[in-house]
Amino acid sequence: MHDAPPDISLDLVAEIGRLKKAKNAVILAHYYQEEEIQEIADFVGDSLELARAAQKSEAKLILFAGVHFMAEGAKILNPGSKVLLPDMRAGCSLSDSCPPETFARFRAKHPDHFVVSYINCSAAIKAQSDVIVTSSNAVKIVSKIPKDKPILFAPDRNLGAYVAKQTGREMLLWQGTCIVHETFSERKIAELQIRHPDAELIAHPECEPSLLRKAQFVGSTSALLRYSVESPKQSFIVATEEGILHQMKKKSPEKTFYPAPPNGNCACNECPFMKLNTLEKVYLALRDEKPEVIVPEELAARALAPLELMLNWSV
Repeated sequence: MHDAPPDISLDLVAEIGRLKKAKNAVILAHYYQEEEIQEIADFVGDSLELARAAQKSEAKLILFAGVHFMAEGAKILNPGSKVLLPDMRAGCSLSDSCPPETFARFRAKHPDHFVVSYINCSAAIKAQSDVIVTSSNAVKIVSKIPKDKPILFAPDRNLGAYVAKQTGREMLLWQGTCIVHETFSERKIAELQIRHPDAELIAHPECEPSLLRKAQFVGSTSALLRYSVESPKQSFIVATEEGILHQMKKKSPEKTFYPAPPNGNCACNECPFMKLNTLEKVYLALRDEKPEVIVPEELAARALAPLELMLNWSV
């Protein structure tokens, strides 16, 4: 894939900084990336924040330290920039749970429905949608849809159920899920709460409804981070991908954060796709300007409209 492996004597952080400057490049990183990648990024955020950053960027080269659908989105919103993804295998279980051809058949059975798709989906699904949402703005955007318009929500059933409950809207839900947010063990969380009775449980709306009912606060990744800073509480059990704990500890070093434990003894509360990106791969991608994310022009045009509507309705 790359021209040559990196020289083992290189200071990768310094070299990444040099390449960014030389190539007018910007690094966007999701909160779920490894700590060392978050530290060298120009902007760290959740899906909505990163979409806005990609749209506004004037860089000729955007390196997206995240997963494939995020890099696709950056390319669609900023077609004049070259967009790189450190590892093309960095996909998304939720996005994979909604194959475009199958979704098209499902959508065709409900032609009168307004299609709301969570941003964690492929460009092909975005192109079949009326508006895109993130966990930050889903409630706000669904509330703007006329009451007499039936809604189809894809691909995450848990986020869809949460939004339906918050807005009072009935929605037809595609039955997709995220492997990370589905894996949290309520029994183990309860045991953690017994050991740390003062800790608040805060959770991402992609988690199972039964877990959300037990949480003291439910919100997007950025909302969880903001809440952890503003809350007078000193300890938190965090039910989302544990990459966000790095920013929580940075912003509130005096507070204690416990990652919500998964079922079994796996590291299932870490997204295996997000963790495919490494500092070495970031360096190689900037050095060689590959792998590059390409979105066919016609597909990009169809996917752009619902993305732009999301950004307009989010103001």
